[in-house]
Amino acid sequence: MITIPNVKTLDLEHIVCDYNGTIAKDGFVLPEVKGLFEELSKRYTLHVITADTFGSVHEQLEGYHVTIKVLHSEHHTQEKAEYIAQLQADKCAAIGNGGNDQEMLASAAIAIAILGDEGCAKETLMRADIVCKNIQDALSLFIHTKRLVATLRK
Repeated sequence: MITIPNVKTLDLEHIVCDYNGTIAKDGFVLPEVKGLFEELSKRYTLHVITADTFGSVHEQLEGYHVTIKVLHSEHHTQEKAEYIAQLQADKCAAIGNGGNDQEMLASAAIAIAILGDEGCAKETLMRADIVCKNIQDALSLFIHTKRLVATLRK
């Protein structure tokens, strides 16, 4: 449980990450992700949701403690939001950067937009509770939860 004074108490079980632009660049997982995922998998169930544009997600995440959800519909924005709903949105943190991440972020209990090398879609940025410059900073918030509290309390 993470209590954000004058905001809400988070009872998170899941961290759902977009793939390209969030934990990967050009289809390759960023090097800092593996260690962070290893530590976070002790506390949370980790998910990666992706259209798998480069066809590399399964190979790149082999050996990680993560559930991979490859999108199959033509409506990725809706499909990502539905995935969060299936997990119980109030138990989910969502991290993304693309335009198709906006509804996923809007429905999650805590939403983080990544403003990294690919940039961040304006609509997704507006749905975020927090904006981070990279995935390392974003994932570290769930290890050092007082950072979340310091950023979000009112």
